[in-house]
Amino acid sequence: MPGIVPAGSKVLVTGANGFIAAWVVRTLLERGYAVRGTVRSQEKGEPLKKIFSDYKDKFEIVVVEDITKEGAFDEAVKGVDAIEHTASPFHFKADDPQELIGPAVNGTRSILKSALNKSSIRRIVVTSSTAAIIATLPEPKVFSELDWNEQAIEEVKKQGKNASQAAKYRASKTLAEKAAWEFYEASNTNRSWDLVVLNPPYVFGPVIHDVSSPSALGTSAGDWYNSVVRPDMGGKTLEVITTVGGGWVDVRDIALAHVLALQKNEAGGERLLISKGEFVYQDFIDTANALSPSPIPSHTDLPKGKPGAGKDFVPKIVYDPSKASKILGPELVYHTIEETTRDILADFEKRGW
Repeated sequence: MPGIVPAGSKVLVTGANGFIAAWVVRTLLERGYAVRGTVRSQEKGEPLKKIFSDYKDKFEIVVVEDITKEGAFDEAVKGVDAIEHTASPFHFKADDPQELIGPAVNGTRSILKSALNKSSIRRIVVTSSTAAIIATLPEPKVFSELDWNEQAIEEVKKQGKNASQAAKYRASKTLAEKAAWEFYEASNTNRSWDLVVLNPPYVFGPVIHDVSSPSALGTSAGDWYNSVVRPDMGGKTLEVITTVGGGWVDVRDIALAHVLALQKNEAGGERLLISKGEFVYQDFIDTANALSPSPIPSHTDLPKGKPGAGKDFVPKIVYDPSKASKILGPELVYHTIEETTRDILADFEKRGW
């Protein structure tokens, strides 16, 4: 029967060298799981082997060069008890929407196909996004797991390459998640596992995977660095800093949610929105400047923006994460904006950024 995957089980984590995935690997290992991580090349796996060397044979790397190929994960899934599928492209630089949609949809289908008829697998957790939930509307709205982003799919259908970068990314996440649920429903008779999907918004927090410089950070982490650390706020205007934002969650909290999703029987077959709350970057800028002593003393010129202006912002998009809190339980306690900001800045200082 599908269900709880206890500590001691072996878990496959796809895209293990990613920002979220590296924290998922760490949290699993800390809680007594064995982990097999996929990376696209042996070279990308070497830093992970060093980071997790203390865990010895509890952590292993396998190479999956192209996650969209038929049978790409056939070897990787052998002998595992669960899968955490985090691998999916996230950037705002796609010309053709298929640059994002193809890998997102086909990578998800590929791993689910490889998991069919593998009787050892009891649960698969897929990392989706609130990008698959939201819509841009004239009036504020509270979004939950019941909502789907049909808006982005329609924009990409109608405008193709001319669709906005945000719509291209959001369509890729929506279509990939829809593909996961469709596959799950259609394969009801010949699978031993159930499915959980996690939908985080912007993910911020300290970095543990291999990153050489701020410019090499992923999209969310890089945007935070540019907005909160660079004196020019990454070129953003005061209006953008004080009125454009979204939901956010600490990377360590979404990683913990991935682990709890393996342990809670009632999470099976559920879509779970994981969010601390809403923000504009002015909130993080104010928090960074208020921390004493400063966790990043090498930067005496942190931007100030328009202090306090974030408090006046009324978000158009608000998330209701109550379902996840109920199902995943009291262990899921979100980091505060002060804790997250302090730990990110301390990490940057340690790296000399």
